[in-house]
Amino acid sequence: MSKPKRAERRTENVQRRGSGHLLTDPRLHPLIERYGPAPFHPNPVGIRPPFRTLVGSIVGQQLSGKAADTIWQRLEARYPIEPQALYQATPEDLRSLGLSRAKASYIIDLSRFALEGGLEGIETQPDHEIIAHLTRVKGIGVWSAQMFLMFGLGRPDVWPVLDLGIRKGAEKLYGVTTKADLLELGERFRPYRSHAAWYLWRVLETQ
Repeated sequence: MSKPKRAERRTENVQRRGSGHLLTDPRLHPLIERYGPAPFHPNPVGIRPPFRTLVGSIVGQQLSGKAADTIWQRLEARYPIEPQALYQATPEDLRSLGLSRAKASYIIDLSRFALEGGLEGIETQPDHEIIAHLTRVKGIGVWSAQMFLMFGLGRPDVWPVLDLGIRKGAEKLYGVTTKADLLELGERFRPYRSHAAWYLWRVLETQ
């Protein structure tokens, strides 16, 4: 079997196991039946470029998906999404694309961090080390680091309790209203908490 085929099968197996693990939860069961397997897989299958993923995370902070996409398209049209190019960009030019002053600063700081080797080998580190490492960069907090783990590296067991969508989905589906209760809820979904989080986001789509 070729390497791409093995990787694809491995991804499908993890997605199937994750969904199977959660099917025992009667509240998640209908969501799994409706939306199918959550799109997470084991590192290192299908990794997106870390720098590009993190720039996208900064661009999208506190914006609607449509607004973030518009700014991303402008940024991508103006610059290669590479550390050297964005490090040399001026804050004024980045702001002209629709980025806030703070986000322009964050992207330049992330570019410096990447040029200094800060992202090298990051995909091999455990989740907690990646979060600690990335939150040293201006503009990347715990939430952004967790989104990177989930959607950049496809890590299957991340539980982003700071995410508003997760909190709203958990409140609607389980009546959970506090951070402590949300953390406790997550324990039942290990080692596939990313999968459970993905279905909680889907809860809001059914409203």
